[in-house]
Amino acid sequence: MELLQNQSLVQREWATIPYDEWADDLRGICGNFNPHTMKRGDSVFGKASRIDVCGMEFAHVSNDLDYVHRGWDDVRRDANEHLFLILQLEGVCGVEHSGQQNVLDVGECILVDSTRPTTFYFGGRFSNHLSLHLPRQLMYSESKVDFDVARKLFADDPMALMLRALIAKIMSTPENETASPHLRQLMFNATRQAFLSTGTQAGSLHSLHDSATKRLQMVDVLIDRHLTESDLSAKWLATRLGISIRTLQQDFQGMGVTCTTVIRDKRLRFAREKIEQLKEQRNAKTIAEVAYSAGFNDISYFNRSFKDLFDCAPTDILRFGAGAPNAV
Repeated sequence: MELLQNQSLVQREWATIPYDEWADDLRGICGNFNPHTMKRGDSVFGKASRIDVCGMEFAHVSNDLDYVHRGWDDVRRDANEHLFLILQLEGVCGVEHSGQQNVLDVGECILVDSTRPTTFYFGGRFSNHLSLHLPRQLMYSESKVDFDVARKLFADDPMALMLRALIAKIMSTPENETASPHLRQLMFNATRQAFLSTGTQAGSLHSLHDSATKRLQMVDVLIDRHLTESDLSAKWLATRLGISIRTLQQDFQGMGVTCTTVIRDKRLRFAREKIEQLKEQRNAKTIAEVAYSAGFNDISYFNRSFKDLFDCAPTDILRFGAGAPNAV
């Protein structure tokens, strides 16, 4: 079925709900976002709901707000990191992200990075979109190609047509079906190919040296693209950026963290995603093999760090999946 004609997603009877309820629902699904109504205290026409299907998480978001903003403080407060593949179902939505501005019309897609500030503009007009939450570390570290965020695909672009068809297939496939893991991997690969880098964003990255914030944006991309490589370190990053290691350390100190901690936590999130996939894979790796493949050399250190970050052991994830106790 064509996604844009799916009656469970579009052209349905929407209700008006209290602003606070809508805002809490959005934050529970997508993380720290700050919605703003046209008039203070107004209700919201629409809904923010989570859809779990085929082992993937979607946010179905409809509203008539003025705008929704996510700033650097919101980014820092969120433990999880995603790439949001956003598909506009009804209405129009303006997107300001990574220094670029786009307007999404029906059928158009854009890829948004949860680790960067974003503003969605609605201007009080009804908008309805679907957002697929893709694990950020998996998307970057398992990719052999560069791909762009903040670049939209027009509705008639063959890549947009492909993504809509694949999402429609995923939404109609039960999680326990044999094809589910393959469909998820296909979705990862198809998204990377759909937003294959044109080279313009990569070129602009090399000019981001005029502030700590912009340098750290580039560092974040470099870490994700080289996450599992053994030589990834503060020294390696400073060399790639052409700055001193002291300057890089000061940049991270301004955020209240260290470069080593950021790399470790990203590797732990990557390992968690891989462990959650182990139960459905034949000839699955062991947890130790996942830890080594994520860049850890000491299994005891990996287990301790995993417990500190997620408040559960790697074996709990293997037994309970994403529903492990105190899952982040």
